[in-house]
Amino acid sequence: MRIRADIFERAPMVWLLLGLLLISGGLYLGFERKLAFVYMLVGIFCALYGPLLYFFKKREQPKHASSERTLSRDFISVGSTVAMPVREASETAAKEEAERRTEPADAS
Repeated sequence: MRIRADIFERAPMVWLLLGLLLISGGLYLGFERKLAFVYMLVGIFCALYGPLLYFFKKREQPKHASSERTLSRDFISVGSTVAMPVREASETAAKEEAERRTEPADAS
């Protein structure tokens, strides 16, 4: 299952916000209720999981090139755009003729 990029990028913030809301909900209920401790524990877990998810996501992203090594606008890549020179028909014919001359003749 693929998660959309905008949802995936905001997931750590959502976890952090959810954790803070649960912590504040636990404080609102007060410590005399047992449910407040559940709110607080789940809130602390969510509040810690958000930044952890953020740092793991940042660690997996590729590192960007430094600004010193940026390429100019006029740079032309030599990757898949290389055009190899094509021999013209006259060059090919001349080469074949030279190869035929250097072959030993049959002595029949």
